[in-house]
Amino acid sequence: MFLIHETFQETIQGEGYWTGSVCDFIRLYGCPVKCHFCDSSYSSGGSHIQYTRRTLEDLVSELKSSMVVISGGEPFVNKQLSLLVDELLVHNKRVHIETSGAFWQEIPPRVWVTVSPKEYVSPKYPVDERMWQRANEIKIVISDGSEVDFYKDKLSECSLIFLQPEWGNPNSLQLTLGLLRENPQYRLSLQTHKYIGVS
Repeated sequence: MFLIHETFQETIQGEGYWTGSVCDFIRLYGCPVKCHFCDSSYSSGGSHIQYTRRTLEDLVSELKSSMVVISGGEPFVNKQLSLLVDELLVHNKRVHIETSGAFWQEIPPRVWVTVSPKEYVSPKYPVDERMWQRANEIKIVISDGSEVDFYKDKLSECSLIFLQPEWGNPNSLQLTLGLLRENPQYRLSLQTHKYIGVS
């Protein structure tokens, strides 16, 4: 059984390299990182967040898109993550995982991994060194503009770097645009799904 916060079918990936792609989302329950800007309300620990127990067969049966994004919470704290990934691959799904990078499990190379590091928010949860090498893209949420300098030494290990303004922070967009002018090798990521009003 899997602890599931929520699922979405035939929605839009709103962030990063695959922005605009139709996909299904599986949001696994649980995350210890406690980011203050968390979309899934784990900032206070998540004990109040509702979840359901779902079977693997149930999760697969409701899929409608060829691309499936596994997010959370933090997917890599789920000990059954590889079981879910393998089953999705058997069903010929393009599997993507969104993670803080603080936890590690071996997953197949064809799985797309988005690492959004949170050590500058939660110092207890640095990115596992293997994740810097494994990431297909890095997505840094910009809150006060210091985030790029914080990770500067590691960012050279990935060719796709996205800077994303913190949603709800009125200063973050201008800060992000300034950082992009200073670092033109990086790209802008917006939470497009929020702008267009889809889950």
